[in-house]
Amino acid sequence: MCEHCTQNVLEMQALLTFVVGARKRSIIKGVMTLEGTPRARARAAALEEIKRAARAQMAERGPAALSVRHVAREIGMCSSGVYRYYASRDELLTALILDAYNALGAAVETAESAIDRADYFERWWAAASTIRSWARAHPQEYGLVFGSPVPGYAAPQETVFPAARVPFVLAGILRDAYVAHELADAATQDVRESGLDPSFMSSGMPLAGLPDELVAAGVRAWSELFGLISFELFGHLTGSVLDGDRFFRIACEGMARELGMLGVPADA
Repeated sequence: MCEHCTQNVLEMQALLTFVVGARKRSIIKGVMTLEGTPRARARAAALEEIKRAARAQMAERGPAALSVRHVAREIGMCSSGVYRYYASRDELLTALILDAYNALGAAVETAESAIDRADYFERWWAAASTIRSWARAHPQEYGLVFGSPVPGYAAPQETVFPAARVPFVLAGILRDAYVAHELADAATQDVRESGLDPSFMSSGMPLAGLPDELVAAGVRAWSELFGLISFELFGHLTGSVLDGDRFFRIACEGMARELGMLGVPADA
């Protein structure tokens, strides 16, 4: 790896450390603020009750049918009362989306951080299997953020960082393996033929600083991983796959090999 590439990767590692640390400090500060007064605690409880009712409605009717009026009726509150907490249906949807992204991100970060930093495949497996487990335990929340877009809803900027928490983990594994020279050559395809947006290839976070061919391989693995989980969750593997756990493990091993990871088990 050239000195310039190494410097780019190390700078990105430092940025990731700062961003994650800032996020944790922000969360801690927010929790302390919410717990500060009875009024704040009551407001937090009301927000959670509204979101609970909204999740139940989405489970029954789907995200596109979310209705503030229906949510209000379920919790015994008038619609104007709900609007004091969430100014619109889209604001309520955003709150649910943020919760889903952050819950999944926290689960993956916790699982992956518990693995030996030099065991790159096991870090990949910990992250991938946690995404699958979380999706199976929270199918409605997973469907909200990785399923069909809600008609008329445009996600605001505040969803960008929470949505990137899992990709940051996956990219961090690739970055660490690359710096440690624990990846075989990934340049199996001309980058110009990869089909990726050139602007993403040159500056896309969270894979910035890595060689273009590894960025392309990372995006393929990321989309393959979530595509497989979505197929399973939404029933598209029914009648095709008998042992879902076995199938998923072998698929993740194959993805790791395509990324060039060394030391991937020959068989689970």
